[in-house]
Amino acid sequence: MAFPDAWEEECLVSIAAKGGSDIEFAATTETVDIDAGEKGGEGLPNLKGGRIWKVSPETDTTITFEGYPVDINTSGGTGVSQMFHTTRTNWDVGQPLIVSNSRNRDLFRVAILWTNDTTATSGAGAVASGSEGYRYVITEARMISCKPSFTDGILKFTFAFKVPAFQKDGTSNITEQSCDNTAALTALGSYT
Repeated sequence: MAFPDAWEEECLVSIAAKGGSDIEFAATTETVDIDAGEKGGEGLPNLKGGRIWKVSPETDTTITFEGYPVDINTSGGTGVSQMFHTTRTNWDVGQPLIVSNSRNRDLFRVAILWTNDTTATSGAGAVASGSEGYRYVITEARMISCKPSFTDGILKFTFAFKVPAFQKDGTSNITEQSCDNTAALTALGSYT
C-alpha cells in the first residue's frame, strides 16, 4: 500500500439534493468538520456496588462547512442559500437570482473524498486503481443552518447538514469507503 502519511490540504465535496445532480463545492469551501454521532451509554449501579452498562442509541451526525459563496447560484456550486431556503425544484436559475425563506426542506447527500488520484474531480466520483482514497458519505441529511458573516472583511458562510444515524427502517445513513492502490473506488450512483 502507498497511502500518504496523512490526507492534507485538499478534498472534494459533492452535495446533491434528493432527485438532483451532484454539485461540486470544493472550490468555494475552506473547511469541513464532521461531528460524527456517538455510540454512548452509561453505567447503572446495582445493589452489589457493581455497574451494568446501558447502551444509548447512536446520536446524530453533523457536517459543518465554512466557505465563500459569491452568489446564490446553487446549481453552479457558487452559492448555498437556495439549498437552505427552498426545494431543488424551486431553485431559481434565471438572472437575477432570488430566493426567499420558506418552510420547504430538501433531503441531501453529502460526499467528501480525499484522494491522491489527480484525475478525480468529484466527491461522489471514482478513484482509479493505482491511487488511494477515503470517502465519507451521509444520505437523507437536512441542511440545518446557513449563516453568513462579514466579520473579517470577507463574506463567509457557515453551513451545516445533520443526519440521524439510521432511517426509520434501520437502514444506515452514513457510509465510509476507502481503497488502496490495488483496487478502484467506484463512483456513487444518483441520489434518488
